[in-house]
Amino acid sequence: MKLYSIYENSSRLVKKGVFSNVKAYLVDDLKTIYLWFGSNSSKKKKEFAKKKATILNGKRKVPANIKIINQNKEYGAFLAIMDVLRKGLEENVSPPTREELEIEIEDTLELIDSGLEMDLEAEITLAAHNLSEDKVSYEDLSRQLAELQLTLLRVNGKPSEKEIIKKSNEILKSSTTYEELCWLVSEVKILVDKKHLEEES
Repeated sequence: MKLYSIYENSSRLVKKGVFSNVKAYLVDDLKTIYLWFGSNSSKKKKEFAKKKATILNGKRKVPANIKIINQNKEYGAFLAIMDVLRKGLEENVSPPTREELEIEIEDTLELIDSGLEMDLEAEITLAAHNLSEDKVSYEDLSRQLAELQLTLLRVNGKPSEKEIIKKSNEILKSSTTYEELCWLVSEVKILVDKKHLEEES
């Protein structure tokens, strides 16, 4: 994965993203090129980002899908990618993408059986596996994810039904796989639960 900070007439390869409203980023994730635009990013930045994406695609044997992501309307795999980019990319390490995620439960079960304490990833993996085993519909998962994401972003109060439906429809239109959706629902639910515990303590 490569992250480019976009300027009006140039771009710079960076290791960390600060997703403020004036920023614009290009995320090259092999099969997908994401163009993320802050709510106040300039028209020139957006035009240059699209031009940069076209140039990168021109060098590929198989062109990547180009997806435009606007601030506060992030969905699907990009939410997991944003979290990685905020923390920063390590040298010569490509963080795993959720585009073709498969829930690997065996290692997690071995960890539990051995009596070792689960880390966050193991916790999410177990929850995602259990969710996928419940055979919850794609539509229900999309709604769950929408409500959880909106809850995580809000300082106080619950999201309205209108907000949930709008966000849910955005998720349904994404190319998110069923297993990826299970993972994202589990990940955000754990983050929401941890946030509530921190607020109560």
